[in-house]
Amino acid sequence: MLKISNLHASVADKEILKGIDLQIKPGEVHAIMGPNGAGKSTLSSVIAGNEDFEVTQGTILLDGEDLDGLAPEERAHKGVFMSFQHPVEIPGVTVTNFIKTAINESRKARGLEDMPANEMLKKIREKSALLEIDRKFLSRSLNEGFSGGEKKRNEIFQMAMLEPKLAVLDETDSGLDIDALRIVANGVNKLKSQNNAVIVITHYQRLLDHIVPDFVHVLFNGKIVKSGPKELALKLEKEGYDWIREEQNV
Repeated sequence: MLKISNLHASVADKEILKGIDLQIKPGEVHAIMGPNGAGKSTLSSVIAGNEDFEVTQGTILLDGEDLDGLAPEERAHKGVFMSFQHPVEIPGVTVTNFIKTAINESRKARGLEDMPANEMLKKIREKSALLEIDRKFLSRSLNEGFSGGEKKRNEIFQMAMLEPKLAVLDETDSGLDIDALRIVANGVNKLKSQNNAVIVITHYQRLLDHIVPDFVHVLFNGKIVKSGPKELALKLEKEGYDWIREEQNV
């Protein structure tokens, strides 16, 4: 589904990613871990098409299609979903209206008509129930006055409604208490299927206790230096990154 080859990327002429190779198949969950400054958030931003970052070498293929040159909204229409560390507030735009607009814009990009109102309402009811979201929540302005847990739950709701091929969750556990973490993780688990794939970017094992990855990758100094099964995350939690630095002679 996703194939990243020899990806190099810079911001303000400073190289951050220095040759990323990553392949993800449908139905898989991949966790990316690493110390601060390793390039984790840069990688997620580059996949999503953030124009602050310049890809200087390499390719990102989604279902065999090169994403190079596509704007963030075009990538979203192709099936890329990005969950941000700090979602923006949009006063005056309700959660429901935002998601209706996002879905219909995506349909328009594929040459489809707007989703019929009754079908949209049914889907909203189904997905909000799946994620244990109160109906009153959907009439609130997007992220305005939301707690950290509410913002993250709202993003998982958007993911449920948009049904992306690839979901990139960038430190979605940041600022969550244990109850909010459980609800968000349960939502992600319920949405997993053989038709999509998930990248989880995190510092902590605690999220991976709930969203169990098929593979764990360690990003260090702009490169993936080690990959392994879920047990690799447990080793990182126990021993930190010093042993990685020693292996890399840093």
